[in-house]
Amino acid sequence: MPGYNRPLYILAFDHRSFFAKNLFGKKEGLTTEEEAVIIDFKKIIYAGFLRGIELGVPRDAAAILVDEDYGVGVLRDAHDKGLISILTTEKSGKDVFEFQYGEEFAAHLEEIDPVFAKALVRYRPDGDAPQNALQLERLKRLSDWCHAHERGFLVEPLVLPTDEEKATIGQDAFDRDIRPALTVEMVRQFQEAGVEPDIWKIEGMERAGDYRRVVEQARIDGRDDVSLVVLGRAEDASKVEAWLRAGQGVEGVVGFAIGRTIFWEALQYYHQGKATREEASEAIAQNYMHFYEVFTGQG
Repeated sequence: MPGYNRPLYILAFDHRSFFAKNLFGKKEGLTTEEEAVIIDFKKIIYAGFLRGIELGVPRDAAAILVDEDYGVGVLRDAHDKGLISILTTEKSGKDVFEFQYGEEFAAHLEEIDPVFAKALVRYRPDGDAPQNALQLERLKRLSDWCHAHERGFLVEPLVLPTDEEKATIGQDAFDRDIRPALTVEMVRQFQEAGVEPDIWKIEGMERAGDYRRVVEQARIDGRDDVSLVVLGRAEDASKVEAWLRAGQGVEGVVGFAIGRTIFWEALQYYHQGKATREEASEAIAQNYMHFYEVFTGQG
């Protein structure tokens, strides 16, 4: 059976379209010089990650989630250092899951050799049925390949509000009152389709009971070691802290996967000339360490 039931503290910086849009106002067609800026930013984040380990994030539980396009050098260095690396497999910014490298996805995973393969998917269990079926079919291919090749599989399913829900109740009420039940049903549908992640990377919950219900579904029928990590969704620090504290002590919630909440402000300061790269990396390290302390009840 699938599973990973050890602490895991992920610094996530596999963003691609986010950087292109927010730095250069583009979705694609970046120049070589623009791409070099993003590659450099990822090196700064990685330096902050390594510094975070020096500050006290346990080395055997610290992990990076990075893309191959802009982070291949980071991934290779982490591999050489024996650190936990997670390689994203999806095309960035797509409404329907597609493999970044199409039929070559397996070759890229073998070349980079990460500990986990990761897939982000936008999925409403009550949404478009043919679209859901297509996405589940593609995710099952990745799930099956990972388990056949003894590679960990991490899935990040985003359960998003509809336009009507955004307009009538808003994101906060959706998160609190609607998304938890949809998340449980989403997990069930993935399992029914044969998509078997070792780790579910889910949006945060406000109540411990909601985490427990998701874990119960994730671990049903002998999936006893399958676990959850809590993502940050670029929310402000106080909201992410609340999500992490709600998950404290819930069996099966083993850590977090936080990105922009940790690194984006520091990179903006660096990009604007208000901080050196060393100062930016140190700020990232301090933020990473902070969320580790929050999740483990030390902060």
